[in-house]
Amino acid sequence: MSLSATSAATTIAAAPVAAGRITVGSPEFKRTNRALFFGGFSTFALLYCVQPLMPLLSHEFVLSAAQSSMVLSISTGALALSLIASSAVSERLGRKPLMVGAMASAAILTVLCAFAGNYPQLLALRALLGIALGGMPAIAMAYLSEEIEPASLGLSMGLYISGSAFGGMAGRVITSVLSDHLSWRLALAMVGVAGIGAAAEFWRSLPASRHFNPAGGGWRALTGGFRQHLSDAGLPWLFTLAFLLMGAFVSLYNYIAYRLLAAPFGLSQSVVGAVSFFYLLGIYSSVWAGRLADRYGRRHVLWMMAVIMLSGLLLTLSDWLPLTLLGVAIFTYGFFATHSVASSWVGRRARSNKALASALYLFFYYLGSSVIGSATGILWGQAAWPGVVAVLAGALALALLIALRLRKLAPL
Repeated sequence: MSLSATSAATTIAAAPVAAGRITVGSPEFKRTNRALFFGGFSTFALLYCVQPLMPLLSHEFVLSAAQSSMVLSISTGALALSLIASSAVSERLGRKPLMVGAMASAAILTVLCAFAGNYPQLLALRALLGIALGGMPAIAMAYLSEEIEPASLGLSMGLYISGSAFGGMAGRVITSVLSDHLSWRLALAMVGVAGIGAAAEFWRSLPASRHFNPAGGGWRALTGGFRQHLSDAGLPWLFTLAFLLMGAFVSLYNYIAYRLLAAPFGLSQSVVGAVSFFYLLGIYSSVWAGRLADRYGRRHVLWMMAVIMLSGLLLTLSDWLPLTLLGVAIFTYGFFATHSVASSWVGRRARSNKALASALYLFFYYLGSSVIGSATGILWGQAAWPGVVAVLAGALALALLIALRLRKLAPL
């Protein structure tokens, strides 16, 4: 997809026809969804595998909860900053080569994290990992919006996000169990090796782009793309929604481990890590919400998913373990459903410069993870779990208001 005015006009003119797009049921559709499932799996596994290790890092390196959260926040922050540059590079070099390189580099860096001699070295490696992963998520969203027929985009985006859910679960569970019985270093090495395998399968399965046009125009075209997307009636609200939703999601999983390890629950590291199995709900909810969005329209589905998230969050205030866990499950289900609808909506509203639109969405998505995820660590130290929930409930209430506003947005 070109950043130049000429290529953009060509894309807009060709979009209604969708000639040659990948259709549901075709062999290419299956290959694409399999590859992007592995891509989502690898991105979330490599990025979030350190999350359940935060209490262990606090103990080994003598860190506060907020300091320990930097092992994740520095990666998501670096990822947010690298997304725009990666999207610009992909507009010139293509989608698939950059995605394969991002997955392989991030996997190798995860293996190297296992050999970090101290906490600053670990943070440096995690920052590089975030930069490397900048070449994956936004480009994947752009690839799908370019190559998949519009009527099936919600389903394909849901399948990609379900891979993210599975990867987030697998990365957390592997590191939790291995760190409990062996060491956190071996746990990270194992996740890195799995990431290398996922990159190989991604390269083997993903069809080459057929609707990608190399961009021209340089910096002027890029700034023009910024102005185009930020002046859209809906995209800036979707970007803000991404900031709030991901910030709330990461914050809950950052500090729920501290809550469940402490009184009145007193659970073990392995049991706390098993909470990540709730990510399996995201595998279903992201596809389910994508189908609903394709059928009824995103504006009529998005606000309901935000309500589900908020309801689950409030249940986690309970000191009765089954109810707390139910709240985490509902919250997780709602998050992946909401993300599936919002991210596919970005692809539909961006008529041109789709990689840049996806990059802006994910920039705010990961910026929210970094900013809100670290800020709530300070609240945990001062007001424990009720303080964390109070701030996250405020963020989700604002997200719900934005979703209701988007409900009134006229479709393109």
